[in-house]
Amino acid sequence: MPETMRIAIVGVGGVGGYYGARLAAAGREVVFVTRGAALAALRRDGLRVDSVRGDVWVRDVVATDDPSGEAPVDAVLLAVKTWQVAEACEAARPLLGPGTVVVPLQNGVDAPSLAARVVGGGRVLPGTVKVFAETVGPGHVQHGSGPGTVTVGEWAGGPSARLARLGQALDVPGVESEPVDDVWAALWTKFLFVAPLGAVGAVTRAPVGVLRSEPETRALLVRAMREAEAVGRARGVALAPDVVDRMLAFLDAHDPSSTTSLHRDVVAGRPSELEAWPGAVVRLGREVGVPTPVNGALYDVLLPLERRARGQLTFET
Repeated sequence: MPETMRIAIVGVGGVGGYYGARLAAAGREVVFVTRGAALAALRRDGLRVDSVRGDVWVRDVVATDDPSGEAPVDAVLLAVKTWQVAEACEAARPLLGPGTVVVPLQNGVDAPSLAARVVGGGRVLPGTVKVFAETVGPGHVQHGSGPGTVTVGEWAGGPSARLARLGQALDVPGVESEPVDDVWAALWTKFLFVAPLGAVGAVTRAPVGVLRSEPETRALLVRAMREAEAVGRARGVALAPDVVDRMLAFLDAHDPSSTTSLHRDVVAGRPSELEAWPGAVVRLGREVGVPTPVNGALYDVLLPLERRARGQLTFET
């Protein structure tokens, strides 16, 4: 096991905080790249995770908003919002050595291409996670459900030495490391789950337990998932025949109080990943001629709130 592998975490929200804390607690050499209140909290108090898989508090962390003084790392995990991926890659440039890999962990399917435009496709190992985690304060993360899986793969598929090495480095308590041969199937499987869940949750303001138990919202989720599944298949993604049923079972196993980051951002009036979730289903469906009326309606309903959060629209509530 490569105990000396150095890993940078860019963004210390729910995902970055959870995985960064687990890796640091297991003895991995971790550099956190963040700013503002999160940076101040990490330097002052360290990083705390309250988790259903066991709490962890890493009090001595390396955190910076200027990584130019840091040595190159072996892997950069991008844990920012999708629209921040390019900026995060630029910020991480000083950390890139000849063999450094960049792993986008955003929900959706756009982030790998966004990262590749900045750092080059040869560096990018697309990834996705299965975890419901959110920040409850700077440097403080709450993990309510989800196995903590990190799924990573080579862009073109198949095994590689660097993928195996990264998989070993991510194999720590509280994390399930899963290197796969077809990472795009994994990304689309997560995408067809989270995009409808986030959009329906944001529209209804209801948590997972309500969305999955009310017949009307459950049926709406299924229709939206089926649309995203159809788009993926039309784009050549090798999704499992029972992928929607699997994602519904995954949903049914979660903490009923869980919500997605899209839901929380919309409710709080913050910019969200609307464009990268239901917006991407609609956009990618249009490119291959697959109709997406349910995702389109959810996107259209939420768009005025998104524009207001971004300062593009003003209206009274």
